Amino acid sequence: MLIDVITIFPEMLAQPLSVGVLGRAIEDGLLTVRVQDLRDFTHDRHHVTDEPPYGGGPGMVMKPEPFFRAVCHCRSTGPSAGRARVVLMTPQGRRLTHHLSEEMAREEHMILLCPRYEGIDERVRQWVATHELSIGDYVISGGEIAALAAIDAVGRLVPGVLGHPESSLTDSFAAPGLEGPQYTRPFAYRGLKVPDVLRSGDHGAVDRWHREQARMRTLMRRPELLSKRGEWQYDRERFDGS
Repeated sequence: MLIDVITIFPEMLAQPLSVGVLGRAIEDGLLTVRVQDLRDFTHDRHHVTDEPPYGGGPGMVMKPEPFFRAVCHCRSTGPSAGRARVVLMTPQGRRLTHHLSEEMAREEHMILLCPRYEGIDERVRQWVATHELSIGDYVISGGEIAALAAIDAVGRLVPGVLGHPESSLTDSFAAPGLEGPQYTRPFAYRGLKVPDVLRSGDHGAVDRWHREQARMRTLMRRPELLSKRGEWQYDRERFDGS
């Protein structure tokens, strides 16, 4: 999988992409992330990427030309003959979820656009971006942190990235509720003990305990994920395409 990230602050992505699961995936060739400096696609000597908005107003708006050029470059040097999911990181976009991450993990090539300041010229949204993505109902200083969140959520679902492929199957929202509690050694710490069932050796009982704990945790913290009968509510977008 190839992911291009277009940004004016490429240094913000260098360190996070070099460590942990993502770092290993990139080193092993399972995932390729190219960080593109938007200023390289300007044609003026000062490498200007933003201008005051037409009609007045506070702040600056990012110019369309560098984004058009950068996306053309990424498409032409990508693996899919120009076909790529071009994702604008914006609080106005579709919310990033586990199931959307699964969908995106099947892409061969993605291009993530990271706006700054008061946003991006509307022509980029209309004619360059094919999708818009949000990581939540709040505003941050730019799209880089959002892009990193998307890369991590999607990248870990690319086949071979996780050391144990079944790990993602029990993650919160994959089941589709929340994941239940986990324990490790020591058995007792400050008078707090691991539940006996987890040490029983009865795999059926352990599985039932995990399922019930996950259901109860979901009921307490995210009840909207359960039906009125206390059963899992599946994501309709995932299962019937609506």
